Amino acid sequence: MATSYLLSELCALVDFPVRTVRYYVQQGLVDRPEGETRAARYGVKQLEQLQLIKKWTTAGLSLDRIRDLLNGEEPDMPARGRRRGTLEVVSRLTIADGVELVIEPSRAGLTPEQVREFSRQVMSLYDQVTGQPLGAA
Repeated sequence: MATSYLLSELCALVDFPVRTVRYYVQQGLVDRPEGETRAARYGVKQLEQLQLIKKWTTAGLSLDRIRDLLNGEEPDMPARGRRRGTLEVVSRLTIADGVELVIEPSRAGLTPEQVREFSRQVMSLYDQVTGQPLGAA
């Protein structure tokens, strides 16, 4: 027997409110369940669709773009243009005179710990390439 979920179980798995899942079904982003009303059952396909929707909405894609992707369009993620009024938090690392690294952690999907480790590794690599000891000016 195939795995199936009640709406409440499905919502718990993907951390979406019931109303949101119903909206996505109504909009055709998620396949309709088997059955009607409270007896409706959702399968693995609907779970996967919701997981993709969650991933893509978190990445900032519109529901129209998500619909296109779910319908088989190539998942190339165009760079989001910066709009007027966009506020970005960046980390700027000076590696040496004339060498800087700028990281936008939220766009790169990096945690503060990952940014620190990445910065250490970049500085170490620079030192190896230039033959300078770590921390030399």
